[in-house]
Amino acid sequence: MSLPEIFERAGCRGFLHAMTVDGRREVGLLPDDPVVPASVVKVLVALEAETRMADGRLDPVERVEVSAIPGPVGFSLFQDHVELSVRDLVVIMLTISDNVATDALLDLVGLESVNAAATRLGLSDTQVGSNLRDLVDSIAEDAGFESWKAFQGWVAEEPAPDALSAAQVRIWGSRALRTDAATRTTARDMTRLLRAIWTDQAGPPRACARVRELMARQLTRNRVASGFGLGVSVAAKSGGLMGVVRNEVAVVTFPDEPPYAVAVFTRTDRPHVDERIVNAAIGEAAARAVAALRETD
Repeated sequence: MSLPEIFERAGCRGFLHAMTVDGRREVGLLPDDPVVPASVVKVLVALEAETRMADGRLDPVERVEVSAIPGPVGFSLFQDHVELSVRDLVVIMLTISDNVATDALLDLVGLESVNAAATRLGLSDTQVGSNLRDLVDSIAEDAGFESWKAFQGWVAEEPAPDALSAAQVRIWGSRALRTDAATRTTARDMTRLLRAIWTDQAGPPRACARVRELMARQLTRNRVASGFGLGVSVAAKSGGLMGVVRNEVAVVTFPDEPPYAVAVFTRTDRPHVDERIVNAAIGEAAARAVAALRETD
């Protein structure tokens, strides 16, 4: 089965780029088409934060107080303020994709610096347009609400099914989910970023090592990792948005072999596509692409 057929069978469109970390061989499916990255951009945020800690511009043990913003996991579920170190913000951002930690780090390093890092690394099609609070609020605004909190309050009042369906349609057409959105990337840009991190070319070696270590500890294992068996190391960062976008970027390492960088992005064009099927397709496509690269070794 071809790469396009894998995604078509899962009810989504797919965008993929895979390459050997030495950059000599590659496989792609629409690798230069713009995509909505969702939480995949947290790799770039982590790199900038870790770079600043490595070169002394950020104190890794500085205490930061955070408060909840909309999100499905982590600090977004808390009712009280939380205080933790800068370096632990990176841990929670990369392992469980915490939105609160991400925005706290963006406050510390600045959006401009993250985008400057993308430019420095040659990620010409990558841009982070806002923090996550503003991104989520923009989705609610496009659906006709003042903020995401206002939208959640409205949903809690159990609106009529037709009204809820109409709001969901507006959400699907929101700015944040368009491929010309302020936050965007390509599959090729993301494998380029991974390659730079895995070869210590993205920043100080200590910063790159820290990002590699934390990506290897991501709790989500049902996307790229699902395509590989025991004994294969997968260091990854997943991302998703509103049930429309499901992505993952990863570095896959077989014993006694050089690593392979993989970026898989998907987009559904109809409601109620089974997330489990899309996740499995991401793993299957990643495995197919890496197998093609291994055959040429």
